[in-house]
Amino acid sequence: MKTLQKIVSILIFVIATATYGQVSDWEKYADSLRTNVLDDGDIEKEYLLPEMHINFSKEELERIKIESVLRRRLLRVYPYAVMTAENLEQINANLAKMETRSQRRTYIKRSEKYLRNQFEEQLKKLPRKDGQILVKLIHRQTNKTTFELIKDVKSGWSAFWGNQAAKIFDINLKTTYAPADVLEDFYIEMLLNELASEKKIDYKPAARDLKMEQVKRAWKNKLGDSGYYPDIDL
Repeated sequence: MKTLQKIVSILIFVIATATYGQVSDWEKYADSLRTNVLDDGDIEKEYLLPEMHINFSKEELERIKIESVLRRRLLRVYPYAVMTAENLEQINANLAKMETRSQRRTYIKRSEKYLRNQFEEQLKKLPRKDGQILVKLIHRQTNKTTFELIKDVKSGWSAFWGNQAAKIFDINLKTTYAPADVLEDFYIEMLLNELASEKKIDYKPAARDLKMEQVKRAWKNKLGDSGYYPDIDL
């Protein structure tokens, strides 16, 4: 997370020789440890300590917690949203080439079977909140709600997305992605860009222009310096 001077990330390199097999205090609390043998025979140990939050307001701590949870959820579900958009584009392109309803029905059934085999078991394992975010992200990537996608393609897709989403995720299939109006969606968009800069996701632009510079200024005006506004550069 980018929190400028308010998050202190400490990276310490300790160079030492073997010490009677004792475990150092750093090793007890470090998130990760890497040991390298240098050319002169010395041992270099690298310890990465957890982030420490210093002098945070209640609002900032709440935002950081929200962003931390959202970040993990996005890493899980964003790839599904991207795959959905790509599959829909391919399916619609193929359907446009077909001349008869019979051909379209056969193709849709075949596509449904493929999608079930690829995604159904994985989607069943997603927590409810992950499903809610997935539906938002599908709207982000396609500019259509899940409900609209079902309405457009129907048949196999209605069985797949309608039944699975409603039953597994317990969500509103008409949910839209609205960073300009919903704070959670604003956080999501900021986190997607952050994850993309860290090369942790295969980032794809939204299907529509979200006008994020305007959105950021609007949220900054609404939230001010309350701590709920993310620590980002305008």
